[in-house]
Amino acid sequence: MLNKKQIQICLDEMKKMFPDAHCELRHENPFELVIAVLLSAQCTDALVNKVTKGLFEKYKTPQDYLGVTLEELQQDIRSIGLYRNKAKNIQKLCEILLTEYGGEVPKEHSELVKLPGVGRKTANVVVSVAFGEPALAVDTHVERVSKRLGICRWKDSVLEVEKTLMRKIPRDEWSETHHRLIFFGRYHCKAQSPQCDICPLLDLCREGQKRMKKKEKI
Repeated sequence: MLNKKQIQICLDEMKKMFPDAHCELRHENPFELVIAVLLSAQCTDALVNKVTKGLFEKYKTPQDYLGVTLEELQQDIRSIGLYRNKAKNIQKLCEILLTEYGGEVPKEHSELVKLPGVGRKTANVVVSVAFGEPALAVDTHVERVSKRLGICRWKDSVLEVEKTLMRKIPRDEWSETHHRLIFFGRYHCKAQSPQCDICPLLDLCREGQKRMKKKEKI
């Protein structure tokens, strides 16, 4: 397991590699971000951005999503995985926003997770990106990179990964670290073909060292 000093070295290198790491889901306000993150479950940001380009032109407010049939909304997001369930959640979410929050997205994490289709990860993204509160959302990239580097244990659950990162990384760096871990996992330490041979973190990465040894034997 990496110690705090080694983790900081990793984060500093990621900062050099991806100084402009940011949320790649296109949105113009907290409401659009909630919809985009909800749609992104088990789906790429690139595909979500293709769908939301037209979606956000058609639907501006919670009332707009409730002004069409479920079937019409399903058709509008049909190219996204789990679109039927996501369409249901979007309409339920919009109804709750109108009846309980005056049509506005709540800023509190504890309130966000009460919304249909909004889990802990989604809530963390929203409070961090939309409202500027420190948070560490653990998606597949963050989990993979954290475990490969040895910041967390392989057997750790997503929640355990989040808690470990929160404990080992200064609070004021949570949000930027979240984006850098995502960019590092999405564009460098990929699931199928991580670029271990040119990785500046190879000396600290237990998984990368294992993979390089296997390559040498072949």
